[in-house]
This record gives sequence, structure tokens and C-alpha cells, in this order.
Amino acid sequence: MKEKIAILHTNDLHSHFENWPKIKRFIINERKRLESDGYTVLTVDLGDAMDRAHPLTEATNGKANVKLMNDIHYDAATIGNNEGLTNTKVQLNHMYDDANFDVLLDNIVDSENGKKPKWSIPQKTVTTNQGTRIMLTGMTAPYTSTYTLQGWTPIDDQKQIPLFLKRNHEKYDVLVLLSHLGVKQDRITAKKYPEFDVIIGSHTHHLFVKGELDNGVLLAAAGKYGHYVGEITLELDDHKVTSKKAKVFKTEDLLKSDADDADINNWELEGENLLASHKVAKIPHDMNSDLLHPSSIVNTALNAMKEKAGTDAAVINSGMFLGNLKAGLIDRNMLHKLLPHSIHVMRTKLLGIDLWRMIQEMEKNRNFLVPYEQKGMGFRGKYFGNLNYSGIRYDAKDGSVYYNGKIVIPNKYYTIALLDHYIFIPFFPTISIMGENDMLYDETLREVFADYLAKKYPIK
Repeated sequence: MKEKIAILHTNDLHSHFENWPKIKRFIINERKRLESDGYTVLTVDLGDAMDRAHPLTEATNGKANVKLMNDIHYDAATIGNNEGLTNTKVQLNHMYDDANFDVLLDNIVDSENGKKPKWSIPQKTVTTNQGTRIMLTGMTAPYTSTYTLQGWTPIDDQKQIPLFLKRNHEKYDVLVLLSHLGVKQDRITAKKYPEFDVIIGSHTHHLFVKGELDNGVLLAAAGKYGHYVGEITLELDDHKVTSKKAKVFKTEDLLKSDADDADINNWELEGENLLASHKVAKIPHDMNSDLLHPSSIVNTALNAMKEKAGTDAAVINSGMFLGNLKAGLIDRNMLHKLLPHSIHVMRTKLLGIDLWRMIQEMEKNRNFLVPYEQKGMGFRGKYFGNLNYSGIRYDAKDGSVYYNGKIVIPNKYYTIALLDHYIFIPFFPTISIMGENDMLYDETLREVFADYLAKKYPIK
């Protein structure tokens, strides 16, 4: 009763569609090759397939990504934080309406009713022709502070996994975890729960060229952005795994078609046209951005943030802005190019002494951060840029801080509009340690900026 199983896997594509044609072609052909060689083949995705930095993803709320995934006929996928947190609850509830694959997710529930999302199932069992039961489940990074703002309740994976194992005891022969938890959590899980035969990882964009064997559990991972496609092969005897191996294929080396470039360009153009069809405002003058100096775009954004948060002060870094706006009609495509980030405005309340300390942290890091190549945490630009204040003044001579023209009083509370991004980067620890932070998660910074322009410069 010997048999062979193969698992083809992708992860963290982040809407890097420039790699998609090669990936699609390879998976379809490799699946056929493996099947002809006697393998039972499964194809899975580990999440963060979408990223709103791409105009087509932004314009369709990720539905275009699902449509492309349908062409591969995945057996299962789980979600990443980009699916779960850059979509509203309504958008996520409908993202997979037309999916031809199962979404596996066992550690997120609806905050309203405590039930699993209607678009997901906790696990899936595939039975081979020889009767081997392959069970797959999916789990995603349980960001408690942000999922709850979208109406979801995440469950710690280390609490959920033992419940999953108890619930499915003796219901499988091969157990596979689709993990969007990160390499650290995958290694913890392997050490604690050797019941898993394979953990396929993602989220931290790690790459295991030949896999990693931890406590008998095979860890596999294929990097990021579709730079690699992963392949796992298992050999079994009498439904028990006797051999497990992992490898990756570099997408750059895969077969290319003459039509690939046209497809890639068409996806970009389709997204831009969809976004451009939505007009937002009509501005009477050019608005420019500047990485080093104050600019009209930065000043407009600071005012928009203050209005959104209901504060008299705001801070933003100039690297958020990736271009300029010309006088005339402004559409969603222009704003998407200007602000492609999945970042939100945040209302922060601080005692005066802590506001003073936060500004000291900002001033200390200012020169370092201007050319700093910021990555991740929702940021989709290149450089962090200069810090800009509105309603705040710093006196470099004596280090004093002024709020609305008055020196800050140590034991008085102040509110300020910031970006939620500042909680997740290490440069301003006072914000997360001492701040009462209210993330305004109903809109991205881009949408806040658009609302402000629409109100100030309406299309008549």
C-alpha cells in the first residue's frame, strides 16, 4: 500500500501579478506531471494573496485576486492579514463569493455571534484513491488589536491548535497546517504538536529552500511576492508517512510566454481605469509633496487627519506621499497612486509629560528617519521621510513643546491625530506604552484624504 502525495504551494503574493502568469503555467503543468508520475496532488495558498497597493485589487476589493486564483483550481487557501484587515467586514464577507476553492480558517470568529465566517471552513479532508485521509486546516496571525475593530475575534493559535487536535482525533492519516502565523509560531507549533506532518508557512516571508525538519514536522515556505513556488512530496506506506521532502522553484527561471507582459499590463490598466472612473474632487491649484520640506499635500493631509480625529494637532511623515496632484479633477486612481498604504488615522490621548516625551522621540529620530527605507506594517512607500506637525511646535533651544501655541502642561491631557502605523514601528515607543489609542479603522488614510478633498473642493 505504498503511495505518493505532492503539495504545490504559494504564499504572500501581495498582488505581485508580474509573477502570476509564470506561476499559473508552472502549477498547471507541474500538477499534470506529478499526477502522471502517480502522485495525488494538492494545491494550496497560504494567504496575503492580495495587496491593495495594486490598483486592480483596490478597485475590486480583492475579488480580482480570487478570480485569478480560480484559474489554478486550488484545493484550499487560508487568509493573511491583508485579506483580513485591509478589507472591511462587508468586503471580506463577499470577497470569496465566486471562489472555486475552499477557504480554511480555524482561529477567527464573527464578534457578533461567535461563529466561524460563512466564507470559511475550519478544516478539509481529501481522501486519496487508496483511502488515505489528508486533513488540512488553516490559521492566520491573530492580531487582537485590529481584527476586533473590523468585527472579528481572533483566537490565539496556541490555544486553538489543541482544541482542533482533540476535535479531529483519529480522523486523519496525514495532517497539514496552512499557516499564516510566521516562522516563529510554526517552529513553536512543530515542537509542541508533532501530530502535524507538514506545516506550510508564510506571513514572515521566510524561505526554506529544502524545508526544515523540526521534531519530525516538515516546515516549508516559499518566500514572498511570488518569487518562488513550493513543492512538498510525501511517501506513504499503509497510510503512514515514511518520507517527507520540500523544495522550491524560482519563478524567474520558469517558462515565459509572449502573452505574459500583455496580461500583466492589462491587469494594471484595468484597475487604474476602474479607479479613475470614480471622481473625487476638483482642486483649484497644484498640490505638491516633498520628502524633506513642508508641502501643500502634507498640510492638506494634516488638516484631514485633525478633522477625522476631532483634534487640534496632528503628525504625519512625508514619505507617505508618493507623488503630486495637478490642478483639476481628482479621481480615486490618482489618490491610490499618491497614498497606496493600508494605514489608518488614530486618535491618541496623552498626558502632557508623555506628549513631550513622544515629541522628543520624534526629534531624536527625525534625521535618521528621513532616508530610512521603511517596509511593512501597512506602509507601501519607500522612505519614511520627514516628520511634519500641525498644532504642535517644538523649541529646539530648550526642548519645550507647545500645543496650539501654549506650552504643554505635564499633568494635563492632550489629544493628537497620528497614524496607527506609528504603534507598529519601534521609533516612538511612548505612543503604544502610554497612549490611549483609538484607531479609526472605518477608513484608510487615503479615504480620509479623499473625503477632505471632496468636502473642501467639491465637483460642481
